[in-house]
Amino acid sequence: MSTTDTDTTPDTPAKDPKVFEYRNPAGGWGALKAVSKHLLHGRSPGMNARSLFKLNQPDGFDCPGCAWGDPEHGSSFEFCENGVKAVTWEATSKRVTREFFAKHSVSELKRWDDYRLEDQGRLVEPMRYNADTDHYEPIGWNAALDLIARELKALPTPDDAIFYTSGKAGNESAYVFQLLARLYGTNNLPDCSNMCHEASGVALGEALGTGKGSVRLEDFEHAEAIFVFGQNPGTNHPRMLGTLREAAERGADIVTFNTLKERGLEKFADPQKPLEMLHNGSHRISSHYFRPKLGGDMAVLRGMAKALFERDAAGETVLDHDFLAQHTRHLEAYRACVEATSWADIEAQSGLGRDEIEQAAELYARSKATIICWAMGITQHVHSVVTVREIVNLLMLCGNLGKLGAGTSPVRGHSNVQGDRTMGIFEKPSKALLDALEKRYGRAMPRDFGVDSVAAVEAMRDARGKVFIGLAGNFTRAISDSRVTERAMSNCRLTAFISTKLNRSHLITGEEALILPCIGRSEIDRNQAGEAQLITVEDSMSMVHGSAGINTPVDKTLRSEIAILTGIAERLFDDAGLDNDVVDWAAMREDYDVIREHIAAVIPGFEDFNTRVRVPRGFWLTNPAFELRFPTSSGKAEFSSGPLPEGVMHQQLATRDGWLTLQTMRSHDQYNTTVYGYNDRYRGIENGRQVIFLNRADIDRLGFEAGQWVDLIGESNDGVERRVDGFKIVAFDTPEGCAAAYYPETNPLIPLDHKGDKSHTPASKSIAVRLEASRRIA
Repeated sequence: MSTTDTDTTPDTPAKDPKVFEYRNPAGGWGALKAVSKHLLHGRSPGMNARSLFKLNQPDGFDCPGCAWGDPEHGSSFEFCENGVKAVTWEATSKRVTREFFAKHSVSELKRWDDYRLEDQGRLVEPMRYNADTDHYEPIGWNAALDLIARELKALPTPDDAIFYTSGKAGNESAYVFQLLARLYGTNNLPDCSNMCHEASGVALGEALGTGKGSVRLEDFEHAEAIFVFGQNPGTNHPRMLGTLREAAERGADIVTFNTLKERGLEKFADPQKPLEMLHNGSHRISSHYFRPKLGGDMAVLRGMAKALFERDAAGETVLDHDFLAQHTRHLEAYRACVEATSWADIEAQSGLGRDEIEQAAELYARSKATIICWAMGITQHVHSVVTVREIVNLLMLCGNLGKLGAGTSPVRGHSNVQGDRTMGIFEKPSKALLDALEKRYGRAMPRDFGVDSVAAVEAMRDARGKVFIGLAGNFTRAISDSRVTERAMSNCRLTAFISTKLNRSHLITGEEALILPCIGRSEIDRNQAGEAQLITVEDSMSMVHGSAGINTPVDKTLRSEIAILTGIAERLFDDAGLDNDVVDWAAMREDYDVIREHIAAVIPGFEDFNTRVRVPRGFWLTNPAFELRFPTSSGKAEFSSGPLPEGVMHQQLATRDGWLTLQTMRSHDQYNTTVYGYNDRYRGIENGRQVIFLNRADIDRLGFEAGQWVDLIGESNDGVERRVDGFKIVAFDTPEGCAAAYYPETNPLIPLDHKGDKSHTPASKSIAVRLEASRRIA
């Protein structure tokens, strides 16, 4: 049996974070300094600098970071500070060899923190865990793939296997992965969307008939107002700041609703503007900045709608009655619901005053073309789906769908998370997708829904999930309730991860465990004939474009994701009648155009895929809502109606002495679960991550002091102790009762069943916590 350390707090010597006041704008000289630092840290500055000139270029490779769109006529520098971190992190000269694993046991590595693990460099050969020695040891490729196929064949039912995908996988890998899983017989295809924008997909699907955003990048050039809810682009989507700045420069209102005061939403200095850099200049981003309490955004939106209805009742022309009559349904029920919601309830839940909400409504009403953007600050609450529905309700009131400069913009995180869903990575596939797959391959597809990410943990916990295959990502650090998750994964017969770098999930082993190293996004993917392959990705604006690496792989024995997946498939189906007449896996591996031909035959919108993707900047997957087509049951956009949630977390905790609402978030030296360093420049944190941001009034009320060390204790109503120790208090501009700290360090505080209604996304932005003085004093 494997050994599993269920304490997710590594015993790497804890750092003492330095707290300072950051006065500079986002971007600027601070970003350039950080770029230089990371170019040098990767130990391959020449190769990394060369790579940056091909990053997000038509003849280069797509950034493995965020999914922000590329302009039609881009510059020679289509990258940001965090894009540089992602590239240098992958293109490092550091290597994790068999000698490294021989030196360090798994038990020892579990005590390392996330940064130290990934900073060891690139994985170079397949490794198999030996429970007797507690070390990973080399294994040949054929033996590794044989082991996976053997374990899958031995399962009592295909539903005992879990096939997890991260948004880093390209379209071709995602398509092959879902095809492998479904031909095997299961829809157990959880992915990182389950943990981030699931609420967006559910809500947009209900309201508009499609789960994707309706805007294109050029719409931002024509918007008169851009509303930004629950999003910090300065860290999470830095290239978006350039787009917002251009909008601000031409006079568009940028109206921000964010609990924390984030520097990237205040002002930005563009490193690509030499004169501005020379004069230490900058430009403001938000024209108006409102700070609702955690979970209060739906009440804000409801209040804005109430203000609009009041003005409409007074005879003002603020609603688009023609649009509403022609394209929507259930307006009257929604109006009645809004009018029945009191201003007192709206103010109590939102944390904003009526005057602030009416000011926001005025900004919205006077705009003739409005985009609403949102991210995790909206989607990681229990009531996230109804909040996104309320966003759509507000857009519909003034006809902000289906016209230039207006629409929905869920800003998704990982580079191809949206494309993976398009390719069929989803535990709840549509009937249309399954019918298309059956028609193409002549095999019955599983019809029962599979497990999402939270349900996958429950399945492993209850010994129903016996084999876990991870296509990229760091599952145990991304999901909630870390200690429960790690104990659950250790129940597996086999865990296998296709990865470029070492991470915590590799150390949480089943009885058998494999690490399968693959080439990265920045590297040339060649077939056996030596021909370079092209992969594709889809950005947040539904643009599909090609990506081809330019660097030599770090080791000649590395295989591509597709080579690994097709190798598993050939072994798994060698006696199941799935011969080359059904799926020619070898042909897929040798020529990715073959995979794209399969995609074109199955996935709508990909006709003539191989030709269209070779056009510079690719092609757009038309969004029906942009064309005012709504594939709902009624054929119209649907208003939703219902009361505000019964007491969001900050209201529930108001009567519990000493408790706060905590949100988890990234630092600036972080992307998703990848930690690039210990600094969070824009928030004034240096050399540490064990911090908790609190309002000064809360610090005084709770009897603590800024700089004091505290332990964080979460809910344990199910008998599971949830706490993380040794966090330094930092006074910050956040509403009273609302705290913030970094993940994955605080993921152990989130109960597994604390998840969104309908979306099942971990409610990471509304966690009940209390503080105790820590034994640590320095």
